[in-house]
Amino acid sequence: MSGYLFRNYGSRYISILSRVWSGNSQMVKNSEAALRKTLEAKFPLAKNIVVSDISGGCGSMYEIFVETKEFKGLSTVKQHRLITETLKSEIKDMHGLRIHTSTAE
Repeated sequence: MSGYLFRNYGSRYISILSRVWSGNSQMVKNSEAALRKTLEAKFPLAKNIVVSDISGGCGSMYEIFVETKEFKGLSTVKQHRLITETLKSEIKDMHGLRIHTSTAE
């Protein structure tokens, strides 16, 4: 058995990944509420901000939707860049991020 995937706990081996998936890990650093709060501070005129953990609860992948008139006149790439710059420190601990943006009517 590979040493980096399994640890010996007495007479049994437990996968480190199974500990993460089962929620027995302290590795979750971000939360939907914390990410939403950060985005709300950056985009105070936002009509809608939705943050969803799509990793099964371990906090490694999120889907984010931000609808704000602050995006008016910006390309999609620039809108997404504003999101990634806002969450720069949080993103370094993530596996992936899906971003959806819209300008509010």
